[in-house]
Amino acid sequence: MSVAVEEEERVRPGPAAGAPPRPGPRPRFGGHYAWVVAAVTFVTLLISAGVRAAPSVLIHPLELEFGWSRDAIAFAVSIGLLLYGLSGPFAGRLMERFGARAVMLVGLSLIAVSTAAGAAMNSLWQLTLLWGVLSGIGTGIAAAVLGAAVANLWFVARRGLVLGLFGAAASAGQLVFVPVLMGSVVVIGWRASNLLLAATAALALVPVYFLMRDEPADVGQRPYGAPPDAPPAPRAVGARHGQRGIMRRALRVPEFWLLAGSFFVCGATSTGLIGTHLIPHSIDHGISEVTAAGALALMGSMNFLGTLASGWLTDRYDPRKLLACYYFFRGLSLFVLPFVGGFSGLAVFAVLFGLDYIATVPPTSALAADIFGRRHVGTVFGWIFFSHQVGAALAAYLGGVARVYLGDYQFAFLVAGVLAVLAAAMALRVDRTARVVAQPAVASA
Repeated sequence: MSVAVEEEERVRPGPAAGAPPRPGPRPRFGGHYAWVVAAVTFVTLLISAGVRAAPSVLIHPLELEFGWSRDAIAFAVSIGLLLYGLSGPFAGRLMERFGARAVMLVGLSLIAVSTAAGAAMNSLWQLTLLWGVLSGIGTGIAAAVLGAAVANLWFVARRGLVLGLFGAAASAGQLVFVPVLMGSVVVIGWRASNLLLAATAALALVPVYFLMRDEPADVGQRPYGAPPDAPPAPRAVGARHGQRGIMRRALRVPEFWLLAGSFFVCGATSTGLIGTHLIPHSIDHGISEVTAAGALALMGSMNFLGTLASGWLTDRYDPRKLLACYYFFRGLSLFVLPFVGGFSGLAVFAVLFGLDYIATVPPTSALAADIFGRRHVGTVFGWIFFSHQVGAALAAYLGGVARVYLGDYQFAFLVAGVLAVLAAAMALRVDRTARVVAQPAVASA
């Protein structure tokens, strides 16, 4: 007779054991299929981010053509942001079971179909269905959780750098897609611009189908930077790397709630408020649509640099302190924004805010992997990312409500600044040495 014993421990090692284990000697960049996987993932994340940023460009044209109120449009956008986040944990579980390649193909297909159908919409319910529900699910599948799962499965060395690259993909998506889409809307209209977005997503299916692999064992390799004497891990079957009960364990520890709470604020202050309402706020102050989109692109370029730097720093410094600095300076920039009324001030804000717009992703993902385990990061970080999008959805909608009933966005920006400072304090409360370890079942006769 055998008895299965499942034991759960929360280990807090002393100072000498507090840091994550160091990988073997750092290998060269070339010669490992992990970089091919990283490139394909980067392209997928870039397109997903570009499509997710598109509603900020469409708000004004939809107001002009259909006479829809800004809060009604913001509600549809908030639905998309909410489902963008809610898709994350389920995508993480699906990746653990079926692999990243299949999930990426499904996500990109949903993006292409919903964006193409959006070119024919003429009512609010269609906006909510296509740009809210379907686009939210599609972009959520091909989003930050995908990047976290791929980075933690394929990389031991330079994991923070790769996480930074994946975070920068979101910045690059904004940098490339927003000004191009705005120019396209002005020249050929928003309907034809939707079709261009759909074609771009459809083209991305090709490299994913032919080049993407789920894990290093699929190509007979170890994760990049794994010790040279470690044999290639056997390919997982069935449930892959998921272990039942990981979220039950995660919900019992304060570190999960601190990471989720601070990421909630990240979503509210970045994607939700600034990502959705900065262009309408700029237009309210007499700045043209194209110029405002240029400021958002400038923010994206600064974010690209900031997120890359954040990934590099995450490999070398305490991620908690990095998060605290990011949130604190974000709060300061939001306190200044209500008093910015011209393009020069908007450009300065775009530079300052852009440097940490998505720089929070590498340290947050790294902390989740260190505390809850690399194999579980798809599921655990998925729920942390969901809290990010709950914050984004609430801020997107409530920002529109504030604009309608108060006449401007000043109160919303000031509240967001206070929340960012609180998030800095939450980040410092995370115990980096905490470990939620689920011991495998042990059979005894």
